[in-house]
Amino acid sequence: MTTITKKPVNPTAHLTPEDVEMLGLELDAIRQDVLDSRGESDAAYIRNIVTVQRRLELASRAVLLGSALPPLWVLGTVGLSVAKILENMEIGHNVMHGQWDWMRDPKIHSTTWEWDNASTAEGWKHSHNEIHHTYTNIVGKDNDLGYGIMRVDEDQRWHPMYLAQPLWNFINACFFEYGIAAYDLELGKNLSIPKEKRSETFKSNAKKTLAKIRKQATKDYVVNPALAIPFGGFLPTLAANFTANLARNIWSHSVIMCGHFPEGVETFERKSIPDNETRGEWYLRQMLGSANISGSKAMHLMSGNLSHQIEHHLFPDLPSNRYAEVAPKVKALFDKYDLNYHEAPLPQQVYSAWHKVVRLSLPNGWLATTNVKNLPQQSKLLWAMTTKGPKVRRAATARLQQQARRMTTAA
Repeated sequence: MTTITKKPVNPTAHLTPEDVEMLGLELDAIRQDVLDSRGESDAAYIRNIVTVQRRLELASRAVLLGSALPPLWVLGTVGLSVAKILENMEIGHNVMHGQWDWMRDPKIHSTTWEWDNASTAEGWKHSHNEIHHTYTNIVGKDNDLGYGIMRVDEDQRWHPMYLAQPLWNFINACFFEYGIAAYDLELGKNLSIPKEKRSETFKSNAKKTLAKIRKQATKDYVVNPALAIPFGGFLPTLAANFTANLARNIWSHSVIMCGHFPEGVETFERKSIPDNETRGEWYLRQMLGSANISGSKAMHLMSGNLSHQIEHHLFPDLPSNRYAEVAPKVKALFDKYDLNYHEAPLPQQVYSAWHKVVRLSLPNGWLATTNVKNLPQQSKLLWAMTTKGPKVRRAATARLQQQARRMTTAA
């Protein structure tokens, strides 16, 4: 995941400034074609999705009133999980991007929508729409890249605490909505500031987020289970809501990880991004810093069409149901300009993203130089790097990287 400027071969070196600007114009034309053709069929699509989601959630919660019976528990839990995923991915995420604002429907508008999630719409729109989509995959600027808790690049100095990175990522996946809420608040940064010096903006946002968490917890873990008490279903309904939230969190975390973190997706240094970045340069960064998931229409729907992550990052304000239509045109431009269109099935992308999480949790070169035969020796070296201080770590890291380079050259 070395930043693009430090790779032996820069994948954009063959492009002239004129090429980049022409690419931008061609992508602008694709976007404008969709803007000009938005209409009733698009509006009907999102309204139907909202209707189906609400009916599915209501029906699932009704079934869970009888959740003391195992078959009804399973049916209600599966239905509620699907409803929560649809609400978060295909509806909430895309509505809050402003994809449907052109309809001027106050019920489906980015300024009025509040989603079924621990984070507030206001906080999420700032951290995601304004920060992540502007500074996509810029190390140290785009906090979505590792969410500020993971080592995401070989040039980040390794520290023993990163050995726990896979565990942190798993916990974050299970409680993803709360991780996003903390991330939106920049909680770690703000809690490191003495209480009396914290900004009023942070205090206000924290208060709003805590109120949202209380509201969500009350709905899922008090009100809905309480309604099932007459049917003996309080604890099963409580468990069903927890399971549905867990399923939604793990699914959304997996989809989002696949969008920017698999091996082969490019990252960028802050100093390599010009202050006056052009439209074409911004487009090019989105193209190389994103990855797609191939699959069925059902998978695209359940991912909120973030399976078309490349197209989404190029055109975040276009209706999500149109990404499949523009994807072949975008891919044709990748081919035309000799760029890598990063796409793979979901299991492959999930494996690749987790492989990177594990690889970067270890010192540079350790995983590449370790095999079954030398595992005891390598484990001893890792233990020394973990326990014997920075001098040993630096020397051992240099040795590992040298060994890895030799292996690469020999291959």
